Amino acid sequence: MGIHAGVRAALALRRVACAARLGAACLALAWLAAPAAWAQQTLTVAAFPAMDKIIAAALPAWQARHPGVQVKLVSRQMPDHHTAMTTALSTGSYLPDVMALEIGYVRRFAQSGALQDLSAPPFNAGQHQARIVPYAWQQAHNAKGALSVMPADIGPGTLLYRADILAKAQVSEAELTRSWDSYVAAGVKIKAATHSFLLAHARDMKEILIRTAIQPGEGLYFDANNKPLVTTPRFERAFELARQVRANKLDAKVGAWSNDWSEGFRRGTIATQMSGAWLAGHLANWLAPATRGQWRAAQLPEGAWAAYGGAFYALPKAANPANQALAWDLVQSLTLDRAQQLAAFKSQDAFPALVDAHTDAFFDEPIAFLGGQPARQLWREATRHISAVAVHKLDNLAEEVVNTELDKVLNDGKPIALALADAQRLLARRANR
Repeated sequence: MGIHAGVRAALALRRVACAARLGAACLALAWLAAPAAWAQQTLTVAAFPAMDKIIAAALPAWQARHPGVQVKLVSRQMPDHHTAMTTALSTGSYLPDVMALEIGYVRRFAQSGALQDLSAPPFNAGQHQARIVPYAWQQAHNAKGALSVMPADIGPGTLLYRADILAKAQVSEAELTRSWDSYVAAGVKIKAATHSFLLAHARDMKEILIRTAIQPGEGLYFDANNKPLVTTPRFERAFELARQVRANKLDAKVGAWSNDWSEGFRRGTIATQMSGAWLAGHLANWLAPATRGQWRAAQLPEGAWAAYGGAFYALPKAANPANQALAWDLVQSLTLDRAQQLAAFKSQDAFPALVDAHTDAFFDEPIAFLGGQPARQLWREATRHISAVAVHKLDNLAEEVVNTELDKVLNDGKPIALALADAQRLLARRANR
């Protein structure tokens, strides 16, 4: 069916007026309003679990507004997806129109310069800044200030703990959260009374502690002048507390997402886990569903605020320009539509990056898996305190170097001062190349 003659004429006039004022960018927006042009178009969207489910669920409503547009959703496991996207961006071939990215990969992709700056015309996403959780908005920018990705969901940090294990050990939540020293001391009591480990791996202590007390302008591993920060007090304390955890045999020595990790949750041999709020949903749905009602959530110890995870959408610069306007429209629907953000939260535990969604009554509902606790209120509060950290091109390398040195401390007894000095020296050499 063709467009009504009056509508066609109005669109034609709109195109002329737009061209006079804004040029090609406005033409693209006017073109979006014409269904006749859509029938020939196919968008390719690349994602990973559970982003693929979120996108698939959103497509029927979006396609109803864009009749005739076909969407090819390509899903791979997270590592395979990001490897494929790295190859596509570097070669300029098999590029999707929209790609989902996990926060751990955003830095690398954003610094490559291969993604559209969504704050520039014709996207002009800067107008939406006030609607996005501040730290997620900051994470979405590269070192040059370009908005390389659009935030979709976030992972406010939380401490999940087994209430039944704490009760058996006569340990209170306050003992867990008062301070990091108190957290370790509580772990000693838990281990003695229940034989359960405080946490999965001592490295988890390091991961959270190096993210606390970061000064304005500093990154996680480097300062604004490209100098490594590994020999600073926050790394010293992180290594020391991780060493205390290992010395007191409080960690199960298992890595996240391993079979032993999930078994520890199922069998109650791991009493606490610091992670993003999304982990509660994973525990309930597939990691340890039989432990329903035994878990509780708390803020991180010692008033710490940290982010664990988060997902974004990006538009590759070298993707098909004819699909750009539709691709951006789909990204806006996924990230700026309140109903869509809430649907993703309810179905996939994707905590909304959209502040508009945080006022929904869903945040006040009890969570049966957490013993009826309205934990989403805690997580919402955390989003208001988390600060973004400046990124550096060598952050990934720095993480590997620091983890290697921590392993030497935990497993071989290497002195902390020497381990940090060795890491500092290596990173300084690489940063000044």
